[in-house]
Amino acid sequence: PNCSCVVLLIIRKPTLLIIMRAAVILALALGSASAFVTRPFNAGIRAAPRTAAAAPRMAASIDLTGKTAFIAGVADSTGYGWAIAKALADAGATVTVGTWPPVLQIFQKSIASGKFAEDSILSDGSTMEIAKVYPLDAVFDTAEDVPEETKNNKRYAGLDGYSISEVAKAVEADYGKIDILVHSLANGPEVVKPLLETSRNGYLMASSASAYSFVSLVQKFGPIMNEGGACLSLTYIASERVIPGYGGGMSSAKAQLESDTRTLAWEAGRAHGIRVNTISAGPLKSRAASAIGEKGTKSFIEYAIDYSKANSPLARDLYSDDVGSSALFMCSPMAVGITGHTMYVDNGLHAMGLAVDSAAMQMD
Repeated sequence: PNCSCVVLLIIRKPTLLIIMRAAVILALALGSASAFVTRPFNAGIRAAPRTAAAAPRMAASIDLTGKTAFIAGVADSTGYGWAIAKALADAGATVTVGTWPPVLQIFQKSIASGKFAEDSILSDGSTMEIAKVYPLDAVFDTAEDVPEETKNNKRYAGLDGYSISEVAKAVEADYGKIDILVHSLANGPEVVKPLLETSRNGYLMASSASAYSFVSLVQKFGPIMNEGGACLSLTYIASERVIPGYGGGMSSAKAQLESDTRTLAWEAGRAHGIRVNTISAGPLKSRAASAIGEKGTKSFIEYAIDYSKANSPLARDLYSDDVGSSALFMCSPMAVGITGHTMYVDNGLHAMGLAVDSAAMQMD
């Protein structure tokens, strides 16, 4: 049982021709070419279908009408978080965001004043609407975790309910269950320091803000996500390659993030029926990235962008919309079978083993 057999028959040519003619006549008599389809001997055991019977037929475009997304880490229109929000909104999703409290008022005023108007135009000419902006500090899991020093900080004045669990409860109260969760935040207070000079506190803070925050988001938002929902984070090639200048434990935090993505894919998949993936994005001159230390007349991110363009298989600029469209796919039903995956959106830089613009590579 449960085995297949192959039988080799040696038949003379005249006999073979007679058998072939008989087969053709039989097929015509049955009125179907299915007479030529071979079936396994263990026909009672059904093979897995090529497509899931319950899966809807996919259209050429992605329609997320009726879906709700929460994107953690949007504070301006220059980063990947904004591009992802825009792509999801363009597909019809209701978009909500979580913004770091110290920059919350600036972000809200910028939206209200129309500062981001040009960056908010969707493909049909309409303007992206962010349904709600929640204050979110992703280094705090619960209200009890917030120290008095933070509560009394003037940049947090008048705000509360910004821990991850509190924001999850607020989103649930406003929208019920959601469908998409995006982690688009990172912070390393000692990112300009080499690892050899990074303090324990700086290293752990980078891990807390950049990696564990995703774990906590999935913990708290997973129970309020619809089955089939998608969680997505953003990582960087420094997780697996040495990137001088990207220090302070941030490379370690990105490696943690990718490892956690695989574990969360298993645990959250079984617990909530949701998918967990990450995108390894190439360098982009966002406001946050531009804050990484300078080296000479150029900032770290400017060096990283120039290096990427000179050495990637696709010698082109990388745009935030490149990551936005990839995130849209990963958060849509089209990626229903993808989880625990790191998707590279970096013009192929991750595939390279040599810097082709190196002086050592120059031929005489």
